[in-house]
Amino acid sequence: MQKFDAIRPFYDSEINEALHAVVNHPMMKTMMNFTFPEVDDEVWKDQLKKTHSIRDFQCNFIYNTIQKVLEKSSEGLTTSGFEKLEPNTSYLFISNHRDILLDTTLLNVCLFEHGLVMTASAIGDNLVKKAFLSTLAKLNRNFLVLRGLSPREMLQSSKLLSEYMGKLLLRENRSVWIAQKEGRTKDGNDETNPGVLKMIGMASDEDLMSYFKKLKVVPVSISYEYDPTDVLKMPQLMAEANNEVYIKDKNEDFMNIISGIMGTKKRIHISVGDVLDTEIDQIAAENDNANKQIQALAQTIDDVILKNYQLWPTNFIAYDILNETDRFADKYKESEKQLFERRLEMRIGSDNPVTRQGFLAMYANPVVNKLKYQDVI
Repeated sequence: MQKFDAIRPFYDSEINEALHAVVNHPMMKTMMNFTFPEVDDEVWKDQLKKTHSIRDFQCNFIYNTIQKVLEKSSEGLTTSGFEKLEPNTSYLFISNHRDILLDTTLLNVCLFEHGLVMTASAIGDNLVKKAFLSTLAKLNRNFLVLRGLSPREMLQSSKLLSEYMGKLLLRENRSVWIAQKEGRTKDGNDETNPGVLKMIGMASDEDLMSYFKKLKVVPVSISYEYDPTDVLKMPQLMAEANNEVYIKDKNEDFMNIISGIMGTKKRIHISVGDVLDTEIDQIAAENDNANKQIQALAQTIDDVILKNYQLWPTNFIAYDILNETDRFADKYKESEKQLFERRLEMRIGSDNPVTRQGFLAMYANPVVNKLKYQDVI
């Protein structure tokens, strides 16, 4: 077994065999019938069987699937900042994280459309326990972050992951996507976990900030007007609010994946920041030890993600309802407010004030965070 076999996606040489193994799987049929509703099954099966690279699979199949998802469940995807990135160049995209599969898939759609290097993307192994999902993840150039390990195993796993990411970025010219912290943001507060940055830096055999500079770190902000999994995030938030240990239902992650793909999103915006360059030089100059440097880098990434985050009417409506104010009434129409209130009523009801507050805070907190940087939004 080769060093990275436990976590890596398929090599191109393995793609065709993997596709032959899943071409008749009922979930593949469901996905392809959704993507190509007018096409006879034998046609897409024949095309899949002739596919020999991840890029061909992504461009000919997954790209079309995502276009269909956007058409059916959103009012469109807009972008900003991609024109500043260079073609044929790898970047380390550190992103806020709202949806299990869509965040990274939509980023890759944008990279593809702008003629940029697409990513290998980190995904928790807990999300791909089902054999078909594991194969699909590897076909999509996902690499695994191993969960539920002992402290000693976690250290070894983190070193391997760090080395693999460094290899992709610096030797294979492959961009990498990783979320700013483990798991999706449930409360609307996007915050980088310094532990993620420490893990990435483990592979460095030089000055830590020089290493991060070589990786070309690009903070990414993704925002959905409606979070398709908003109500599904509530039980965990409520458990945490009551200091209870939250135990996931065995199909919970799968339900989140399906809801994220097919649930209503309205508008979506992805903004990529500038490559952190002079910022990293400044961090190195102002902080004399690695821990302080990591903390400062996490804060810098947060600053970019929060400043570039696109606020929607839903965010302002939730802020005003939560704070019993009309401070941002000029940011939304009455019809938009009624629609949001109907969603709140249908999903939460009026007899659970704690859950209602959590739901509103999830949408309102991006406004609170934006106000830290500018008085007028």
